[in-house]
Amino acid sequence: MADSILIVIPIYEGVTHLDFTGPHQFLSRLPGAKVAVASIGGAPVTADGLCFSLLADLGTIERCDVLCVPGGFGCTDAMENAEFMAAIRRLAGTARYVTSVCTGSLILGAAGLLRGRRAACHWAWRDMLPAFGAIPDSARVVRDGNLITGGGVTAGIDFALTLIAELAGPGTAQAIQLALEYAPDPPFAAGRPETAPEAIRESVIARMAPTLALRRATVARVAAALASKNSEVTGSTIT
Repeated sequence: MADSILIVIPIYEGVTHLDFTGPHQFLSRLPGAKVAVASIGGAPVTADGLCFSLLADLGTIERCDVLCVPGGFGCTDAMENAEFMAAIRRLAGTARYVTSVCTGSLILGAAGLLRGRRAACHWAWRDMLPAFGAIPDSARVVRDGNLITGGGVTAGIDFALTLIAELAGPGTAQAIQLALEYAPDPPFAAGRPETAPEAIRESVIARMAPTLALRRATVARVAAALASKNSEVTGSTIT
């Protein structure tokens, strides 16, 4: 690994804090790494009742080695924030690894970075990935070239260990895992829809349905705008 590596985590209103605090905890133990959590203008961000402040200004970060985009219910609003999305595209162009956790992969898709590539996502949103030309993958961590994506929320820790092993070797990853005593042993096998009890699964799906419908409409709108922009670029190139 190089002497120093810059990992940038861009956050926004409505981000799921474990999507980035889980990976941040592990990545911050990586020797030689600097982890910058950033927002537009360095403004404070609230997430599930917590407020994150003293953030870096996303617009002033010129480059990074790793771009890690977390997800959350606010991801669809972030997709329609031109300044935020411009920063995602710009930093992705400088990064050795472009990565995400949970619905952060939809933000990568909205930035035009997933066409023809396999990606993970939260199980309830995974079927929205093809709108951006991505190939949905149900694995907990998915790698496609320099693209590494984690599934829903807690998969961010598995993702972080995968990334650490890539950057510094499996020995370093295992040492960090041991130091943080990451030995998951959940009391219930309800963390995936295919293993959760049917009644639990149906109740969660029913509760999420109205929100998902609204966000599905936003994804369709953003995907259509991206397709139109790509078409214009292709057309101007041909002419």
